Amino acid sequence: MKLLRLVFHEYRWSIALVLGLSLGSALLSVAVIAFINQRMLTPASSPGVALGQFVALLALLLVLASAAQLSLTALGHRFVYRMRRALVKRVLDTSIERLEIIGGSNIIASLSSDIRNITLAFVHLPELIYGSVLTLAAFAYLAWLSPGLFVTTLLWMSFTLGVGWLLVGRLNHHLRMLRESEDRLYGDYQAVIDGRKELTLNRDRAQRLYEDEFDLSARAYRDHVTLADRYHGLASNWANIMVLGTIGLVFYLANGLGWASTAVASTYALTILFMRTPLVSAVAAIPTQIAGRVALDKVESLALAPHVEAFEHPADPLSGQWRVLELHEVEYRYPAQDGEPGFDVGPVSLRLERGETVFLVGGNGSGKSTLARLLTGLYIPQRGEIRIDGRVLGPQEWPAYRQLFASVFTDYHLFSQLLGPRGVAASDEELEHWLGSLHIRHKVQVAAGRLRDTRLSAGQRKRLALLLALLEARDILLLDEWAADQDPLFRQVFYRELLPQLKAAGKTVFAISHDDHYFDQADRLLKMDGGLLHELHGEHRVRASRNALLEIGGAAHS
Repeated sequence: MKLLRLVFHEYRWSIALVLGLSLGSALLSVAVIAFINQRMLTPASSPGVALGQFVALLALLLVLASAAQLSLTALGHRFVYRMRRALVKRVLDTSIERLEIIGGSNIIASLSSDIRNITLAFVHLPELIYGSVLTLAAFAYLAWLSPGLFVTTLLWMSFTLGVGWLLVGRLNHHLRMLRESEDRLYGDYQAVIDGRKELTLNRDRAQRLYEDEFDLSARAYRDHVTLADRYHGLASNWANIMVLGTIGLVFYLANGLGWASTAVASTYALTILFMRTPLVSAVAAIPTQIAGRVALDKVESLALAPHVEAFEHPADPLSGQWRVLELHEVEYRYPAQDGEPGFDVGPVSLRLERGETVFLVGGNGSGKSTLARLLTGLYIPQRGEIRIDGRVLGPQEWPAYRQLFASVFTDYHLFSQLLGPRGVAASDEELEHWLGSLHIRHKVQVAAGRLRDTRLSAGQRKRLALLLALLEARDILLLDEWAADQDPLFRQVFYRELLPQLKAAGKTVFAISHDDHYFDQADRLLKMDGGLLHELHGEHRVRASRNALLEIGGAAHS
């Protein structure tokens, strides 16, 4: 009932109303049975009056039962809607570092599988509540009919519930293992989609992925879902058979041992038959509740940022005010994983002046991308500090600091919506200007402020990503190997025309680049080597401009 408690925390009065309707519906259901036993099974002096009362009771029962079920269903869907919104907002508010640890496939699994299971749990929650309340009300009526029969029936049903509890425990175990298998399956799906080119070229790798990874996950899922369904079926059939067995037990005790009259036994049997369907439905709803609870636990285990409904925008943005940005003795450490040693970046000190164009070179694993994430505020330095015009940046200023940057990382995402400064729609003039400068005016379709066709080459898609960054009109533009996918002609346009144009507009450009033929466009040339930052001067810069490979050849590979 974890779901019910969670909903009750947010919708206390609505839940109280729904539970009241469910209780009223269950009590009225028992009253209908009592009315049948007392008025319909014995000759009545006014059968028409009894029939009218019976119809009125049925009509009232229909209204109460429908109101209870529809209210709880609507409340559940409202809660799931809010939960889906909250989960996405929490993902948006969670740090990049935490999201990288969780993994994209696990987040997608929670957004799809877990939300679906929570929805199904709420859809079947009315059956569980109604069946449980009706069973309790029916038991109270049975105790009033015959205390002796009730005690025996209670012992019988306690045994039934005990065995059922054991079956449900096994069901719970396999549903939890099933959810773990889903995480692995989503990871395999992502590998199949993201690696489609490599897998098409290398059928051996495709076979190994299919047989050694995907098939193992799929078989584990199959085995656990089969066992979960098996225990669910056993629990449902056990409850059904034992309820029918209760009827036989009642008649045996009444007629064989003389514990009650046949009339009382018949009333007992009729009541049990009446509660049988709701009770079996309640038992059938248990797996969805367990799956919903497992889904809730899985979402909580992600340890995402707390939910804050509003999007916080810096009240005092730094844009347009700063002159010098500094990283002072900044350090960041990647912890050891799977037996691999950790990697340290720093201590790094870096000074950026407004309007500078700075290039960064370095070998693979030298720490270039980590430095870019530290510079943009995506990673929080574990040691050291960031200063704006000599003032140390405080924790509450990180959101404002990040607003200084627009970026195109190597793993960029191409959004369809075109936004200008501070989230407003991009102006047509700016859009036309940059479409022309990027030589893609006739390559893309724009309608209602959105890109309509992004099926372009890798280089053209990267130009679109740069377009999105430029339209934001941020102070600092960070580019991670942006020109690597461009053809030689446009690479020259980028370095010889676009970068000077951005510099003339007062923009600061920090570019990771190994295009040594264009290093003369940089005001400063930096090098990352083994997690440490150096500035290249004199002969070192000249040598790097002639052949960047010679200069970065000593970079650490970790």
